[in-house]
Amino acid sequence: MQFTFTEEQRMIRDAVAALLAEQSASTQVRVAMASATGTDDALWQALAVDMQACAVLVPERFGGLGAGFVEAALVGEQLGRHVACVPYHATVGLAASTLLACADDAQQAAWLSGIAAGTTIASVAGLAYAERKCTDGARFRLHGDGYLLSGRFAAVPHAHVANLMLVVAHDETGETALFALPAESPGLSARPIPTMDQTRAQAEVLLSDVAVPASARLTRLDDTTLTTARDCATVLIAAELLGVADASLAMAVDYTGERRQFGRAIASYQAIKHRAADMLLKAELARSAVYYAACVANEALFGRDEAARKVARELPQAASLAKAYAGEAAFYNAGSALQLFGGVGFTWEYDVHLYFKRAQGCSHFLGSPALHRERVARALLD
Repeated sequence: MQFTFTEEQRMIRDAVAALLAEQSASTQVRVAMASATGTDDALWQALAVDMQACAVLVPERFGGLGAGFVEAALVGEQLGRHVACVPYHATVGLAASTLLACADDAQQAAWLSGIAAGTTIASVAGLAYAERKCTDGARFRLHGDGYLLSGRFAAVPHAHVANLMLVVAHDETGETALFALPAESPGLSARPIPTMDQTRAQAEVLLSDVAVPASARLTRLDDTTLTTARDCATVLIAAELLGVADASLAMAVDYTGERRQFGRAIASYQAIKHRAADMLLKAELARSAVYYAACVANEALFGRDEAARKVARELPQAASLAKAYAGEAAFYNAGSALQLFGGVGFTWEYDVHLYFKRAQGCSHFLGSPALHRERVARALLD
């Protein structure tokens, strides 16, 4: 499947690519990784505030650009290509998608405007697929005119730098609710944790009898809207994985074209050519799946007529296919690049290990490729 982007979409992609080439090079990524927060504040200022990259998914009536989900995916792909240390997916993929799917107009107006302006960093705790039994989670109970929240989440992307937290919680009857609360709320804390992928910071989130007003509860939440939010976040992480897959291939091609053995570039050997061809094939298959899913996600969030609703019903399968293909492509390509670099690929000084870790971390975030293939299989058999 061939996608042709509009002129505006190409301009967004090229502008983000140029910014990241200048401000998210290897040296800057490594400085951000080693910082206390694990994020690049200067890059985030340029991306979110100056370039308004977070505004692409926010409707114009809430201060956004009203572009759409494909544009957000284009930004995400470039961030993956440069392993950028910024909370874009947490703020846009997780939080903005969740607000668009699950909040009413008044709640969207209150919280999306800050995301569009780049002044709000947000994240969501509890949105992940239940791939296995775990002790993570939050409980809510009535307290006066509002609620009390308590619980723990072991790893929430960029929660320690967020000033808005969305929390999925359950009551004693099993009812699910979603709350939006300021990060400085008494009883809410986020502690950075060490991670394998140092380019995506995460934090442990603790809630100890956090009092929230009734207005903090998102009013449009149900099983369908929560699934839509989760699937949209999955599509955007798949776009990042596509960028990782592409960058890994490019690094491998450049290195094998320069590395000489037995008097010739190792890229001239058939075994290397075949591996590169396999990497290209996986990346292109992932690209089709990702951008088709992005188009479907756009209809799910913004479509209002019957034709849009018909397309939106494909989102669960489209999101899972995108994540499965992109996750496997990124992991295969980054792993292959690591091998093609030979011994130096395993050293800290070369960047290929950053892509391998990003691929591994993102592949399992919001469901592994195996989980998503099983999800598609169940849908086909139902």
